[in-house]
Amino acid sequence: MDNANTLPKKDIMKKFEKKSIFFEYDSLDQLSSPEKELIHEAENAAKKAYAPYSKFKVGAAILLKNDKIVQGNNQENAAYPSGLCAERIAVFYANAQYPEAAVSKLAITAYRGDELVDLPISPCGSCLQVLLETQRRFNEPIEIILAGKKKIYKANNVEQFLQKNTGKEN
Repeated sequence: MDNANTLPKKDIMKKFEKKSIFFEYDSLDQLSSPEKELIHEAENAAKKAYAPYSKFKVGAAILLKNDKIVQGNNQENAAYPSGLCAERIAVFYANAQYPEAAVSKLAITAYRGDELVDLPISPCGSCLQVLLETQRRFNEPIEIILAGKKKIYKANNVEQFLQKNTGKEN
């Protein structure tokens, strides 16, 4: 088969670019007090995670528009993939307990064993999709803070992680 017939023609192909913007910090001291508190809540949540198989404990803390903070942590299960990620647990709990409250901020951190990870971790694709749906549900951006021992990253909304995403209009 001739590959030339399956490639897009130059005259009909369009190129587009999308950029993601993240902010990088070297220390908690560079963040606001509410952001520091949210990271500490995520760290506390991570310490309580049930991760006997991977020993990788993830914690998430959500600040809702009603000023409530909700925690979640990963819950593993021997029947993989029956466990669930910290981010989805936190979002689903927040939506169940406070269905009218939009998510304002989300902080995520992780421990490998008893040691805080050096560099921040990002939510998985499934968690990002749930966060995107939550953001769209309330028509409010969710600021995401990813915290590690050596670096902290912030994004102003979920779309910074998902260049092409799935939603009602896709």
